[in-house]
Amino acid sequence: MRTKADRPRAAPAVASELQGFKAQFFRALAHPTRIRILEHLVRGARSVQELQEALALDQPIVSQQLAVLRNRGIVLARKEGLSVRYELRDPLVADLLDVARRIFNNQFASTRGLLRELRRETRHP
Repeated sequence: MRTKADRPRAAPAVASELQGFKAQFFRALAHPTRIRILEHLVRGARSVQELQEALALDQPIVSQQLAVLRNRGIVLARKEGLSVRYELRDPLVADLLDVARRIFNNQFASTRGLLRELRRETRHP
């Protein structure tokens, strides 16, 4: 039976590089506009113009946020005729967004419960 001490360990530099990669990935997701873009791309490829209309944002803002997502390898750009369509590089991003939504729902449910309890306390001192 292997003990914890027997397990091979990643070299500190490699582990640090991996953590840096993970942090960069999540940092790319850490913007409300980029999250909104990804939520639209979950439903299929979109052009900048389609995203601009759906999000009610100016073209430079959409393009800038897509560039961040593209540079982090989260979305792909595919030329179609005269336009460029963006799509999720990995469909598992949809699962990640879904899991995050469920986590947020759990947190909100907990907060609602605390608010209800606080209201009861203020009504019945």
